Amino acid sequence: MRRRWLVLAATLLIVALAVGVGGYLYERHRTGSIYHPKARFLPEAPAPLPPKPIDRSAWPMYGYTKEHTRFFPGSAALRPPFKQLWAHYVGALLEFPPALSGERLFQLSDDGTLYALNKHNGHVLWHTPLGALSASSPAVAGKTVYATVLQRGHYVHGGKVAAVDYVTGKVKWSRNLPSESESSPLLDRGRIYFGSQNGTVYALNAQNGNVIWTYHAAGAVKASPTLKNGVLYFGDYSGQLQAISEQTGRRFWRSGSEGALLGSGTFYSTAAAVYGRIFLGNTDGRVYAYDASSGKLDWAYQTGAYVYSSPAVTNAPGLGPTIYVGSYDGRFYALSARTGHVQWSYNAHGRISGSPTIVGNVVYFADLGTHTTIGLGVSTGHVVFTMNSGSFDPVITDGTNLYLTGYTGIFGLTPRS
Repeated sequence: MRRRWLVLAATLLIVALAVGVGGYLYERHRTGSIYHPKARFLPEAPAPLPPKPIDRSAWPMYGYTKEHTRFFPGSAALRPPFKQLWAHYVGALLEFPPALSGERLFQLSDDGTLYALNKHNGHVLWHTPLGALSASSPAVAGKTVYATVLQRGHYVHGGKVAAVDYVTGKVKWSRNLPSESESSPLLDRGRIYFGSQNGTVYALNAQNGNVIWTYHAAGAVKASPTLKNGVLYFGDYSGQLQAISEQTGRRFWRSGSEGALLGSGTFYSTAAAVYGRIFLGNTDGRVYAYDASSGKLDWAYQTGAYVYSSPAVTNAPGLGPTIYVGSYDGRFYALSARTGHVQWSYNAHGRISGSPTIVGNVVYFADLGTHTTIGLGVSTGHVVFTMNSGSFDPVITDGTNLYLTGYTGIFGLTPRS
């Protein structure tokens, strides 16, 4: 009997040691920064002139551009301090910013209602219920507004994508989806691209909603797809980043978040595509940079908590190419796009869940913990703006005014000078 107890005790000790060593190795490999200093880095060449002039007064989709760099080249006049022009409260949570075209802002609230507001005074021009629950930004092209919905009805398991008339708010077409969607739509050359919770990524005809192709990822695709040089990039909830053809949906490569022995973190963050790299955050606490052509990991920087935030990117004066991203650890980071090393960080003493926006030389982000929007100098990290409203993605602009999304309201701001 005594021998049996000794054997059992020895077995338990071995198991405990194995679990302890396994846990140590898991934590060691799951966390920490990864650097590959010789990884390829491509300076951005000036973009070729488009066939039509770009409307710099419009903010047509989430992240401003199809590359989702979240950077607007604002003038020196478009900077703090600001005065408030108007405020409009919708009575529902606002997780994502509006889109803007012409004289109108288009805001999708979390209760599934799409609003058209006059950007000069905040007056509601029309509102259209599209579903029971939503968490995305709409997109605008011509005289049509496109939106995705998490739940198309109360107690209904399934989402929807809809096209709405810009002027009247009347639904032009809608397509029910077998699963929920909180992926902000991306528009390009007559097509609409978005993901869904069951891992399906859709390419639809923007005119009628007909399916052109679908791609099936291993996990939920909650981010908006990012487009660069005919390739769509997005992460999923299996911890994989993928690159697929815009034309056919064929996969070019797939890459994991690396370093996890017992699984990977999840990608909620929308990717930014610039400098030959793909930048995005992960719930394992890291910010990742991958080679856009191969999916090879270039670097990964470990923050102190989840990174739901999507990065904003610009060539900052005095710093060079820099990405800006917030973490649930309450800190906001400026990281070298080339190396991943910290240029500066700012402690907001809260929880940063949403994504930043750069307007000129100011980067704006919202703190979910304190419900505050903060603007920092891109080169210094010094505070130049604060407002006691905001929780997720805070601002967009038309080049003249700033439009700030608060917890349940939208604010029109203009420079005091």
